[in-house]
Amino acid sequence: MARRVAVVLFNLGGPDAPSSVRPFLVNLFTDPAILRVPRFIRPWLGRLIAWRRTPTAQENYAVMGGRSPLRELTEAQARSLEGVLNEREPGLDYKCFVAMRYWHPMSPEAVQAVKAWNPSEILLIPLYPQFSTTSTGSSITAWADACKAAGLSLPTSTLCCFHSDPGFVTATARLVAEAYAKARAELPGHVPLRVLFSAHGLPETIIKSGDPYQWQVEQSTASVVDALNMRGLDHVVCYQSRVTPQKWLGPSTEAEIARAAREKVAVLICPIAFVSDHSETLVELDVEYRHGADKLGIPGYFRVPAQNIDAAFITAMADLVQRTEGSARTLCSFAGARQCPRAHTGCPHTHSTSLLAKAA
Repeated sequence: MARRVAVVLFNLGGPDAPSSVRPFLVNLFTDPAILRVPRFIRPWLGRLIAWRRTPTAQENYAVMGGRSPLRELTEAQARSLEGVLNEREPGLDYKCFVAMRYWHPMSPEAVQAVKAWNPSEILLIPLYPQFSTTSTGSSITAWADACKAAGLSLPTSTLCCFHSDPGFVTATARLVAEAYAKARAELPGHVPLRVLFSAHGLPETIIKSGDPYQWQVEQSTASVVDALNMRGLDHVVCYQSRVTPQKWLGPSTEAEIARAAREKVAVLICPIAFVSDHSETLVELDVEYRHGADKLGIPGYFRVPAQNIDAAFITAMADLVQRTEGSARTLCSFAGARQCPRAHTGCPHTHSTSLLAKAA
């Protein structure tokens, strides 16, 4: 009988109806990994922030039909990945599950589904290429809490990141190269083209506390640029989606779009930290930032598509799953051992014992 391996894919989640927007935002802004304020303040402050942001968020989701497509896209990735894995290894029976962080199916639902399937081991695989305590770290904690509540205890291996994984980099570089060629063909020859590698931003305080996210985003970008092998490529790393008044990572994507407009440079935006389309790509990049760019008179605005179920990306994820399963490590990066410099104390390998006690 084939050994049964449960592959749990972590992702953000998104509201599935207009009525889900506010509870989704409450889940998001009451997460201690997101809203880093004293515990007694967080519940009411998180709900206040969610209440204030609900009207704008509902308008954004209305552009997408009133709901986020992230669940369907992530489940499609899961089915594609499951098919590749089972085709490769007939001696193993892989089944992929989706655990969203802030809307259904969340970790408690995914834990129950995994428990009912009765696997021999579990692999936790983030769909966040770069590790952050606010994303993958938060998902690991939520998964551990759900497992404890459900009494699920099985051998578990966790992939922390794949920011510079060769397969991920190659697949991403191909998408960038194709979009670049298409944009270049649509532009007059004298108009320069700049690639903006745009990632979701974070408050600087989180990075200063040791979170490795910014460093990993920069590593992803450098690896993709190397793979493109385009001499003199004009490119920059920037950050989007600021939601609080405190100082966030910069430069912002909006500021870089404005700079490009002043310099009469067209832009091609690559969502370097997202592997599935959702509000940050379909609304923020495709609608809001495009509208702003047009008003500024930018000579051209283009976007690299998200990976979604791109065959090369799914192949890269299958390789990562197999390496995680065969690594004999309970915590591993895409390359096995720790990749972050020691200064990044938020790297999960810094506190691997306590982290893995939670996840296992």
